[in-house]
Amino acid sequence: MLKIPGYEHGPLVEGIAYLDDPLFWPVHLGTCLRGEDAQRAAFGADWDAAVELNRRLSAAHAWPVFSLPLRSGHTIHVVYRNFEGDRGVDYLIHHPTWSEAETLAVDDGHFMGPGTAWPELLSAARQPAAEGVDDSDARLLLPTLGDAQLPDDAPVALTAALTALTLIEEPAEVARMLLEKQGQWAPAHWRSADGIRINDGGHSYRNPHNAFAMPEGHLLEISNALNGEQHRPDQISG
Repeated sequence: MLKIPGYEHGPLVEGIAYLDDPLFWPVHLGTCLRGEDAQRAAFGADWDAAVELNRRLSAAHAWPVFSLPLRSGHTIHVVYRNFEGDRGVDYLIHHPTWSEAETLAVDDGHFMGPGTAWPELLSAARQPAAEGVDDSDARLLLPTLGDAQLPDDAPVALTAALTALTLIEEPAEVARMLLEKQGQWAPAHWRSADGIRINDGGHSYRNPHNAFAMPEGHLLEISNALNGEQHRPDQISG
């Protein structure tokens, strides 16, 4: 059984085999694909198969986990939290020097986020990994994004990832929808303060003005890790 320090919930199991199913991605991105037009564009004639896949992903006896190692030694864990009546997806980040994982974002009825800006998501996707989720397209499509200032080429990168991983007939249109919605939270404005990338999101753990924000030391580590920098031993650990 998998273990994530500080995350004492449920029977965690390795979920990486699900990534080979082209329907996984529309299912996983479902909360960003609101409305009949978005659902039709993402699933097409495969709606019944998608419902069955979602049922397996949501099984209470096995909570799929997808892990994305970063160059710094940190790891992002994506956990399908399958409590009966309280299902959702938790996005966690952990480093071996930390006593427990921090939460980047939560995708459920009581959502928290965003967890990453676009440049960070792209950087994390392109970092090489020898284990876990190692495909750069797959790493790009594990959504914690909430960025009000997207570059002009963001749709191109997302369209390429959808083309590589799914059978969606109009990937450019679905990419546009995903970037328009960006999860359940409002797109945030990001800036750098003393080397720490922070945002103004009212539900974000990376907004230091929120009472529930991460400790400053972890905010700095996470900013560096997502941007591809090595972990420094002198950084504050929890």
